[in-house]
Amino acid sequence: MSNIINTREGRFSRMKLIIIVIEDDDTPALIRKLTEQGYRSTKLASTGGFLLQGNTTLLVGVEDEHVDPVLDIIRQTCVRRKKLLPHVASEIPTAINLPVEVEVGGAIVFVVDVQQFHEM
Repeated sequence: MSNIINTREGRFSRMKLIIIVIEDDDTPALIRKLTEQGYRSTKLASTGGFLLQGNTTLLVGVEDEHVDPVLDIIRQTCVRRKKLLPHVASEIPTAINLPVEVEVGGAIVFVVDVQQFHEM
């Protein structure tokens, strides 16, 4: 019973922490859509992936029954797409720089149980 939280409304609910890693370009739209639906988030700057491009990690704490609606918002907002990136052939310094098509977007999502939650 350690992860059952007494909410402001006086009822008990299981809490989850949703950790969302997305491309920087998708961040404003996702935060806007989450906020419109009443979900608050904490934004953390991060870097990763094979392209070493800027990412954003969002932390969203919700009651158990809100996990699926949040996942739906993420699926609708952070879609995978093709993007052309400049490519430099480092092994041949005089080579022509040709763009490389890569797939970007989407999201990596972790949903974890919250043992304790405090609003202070």
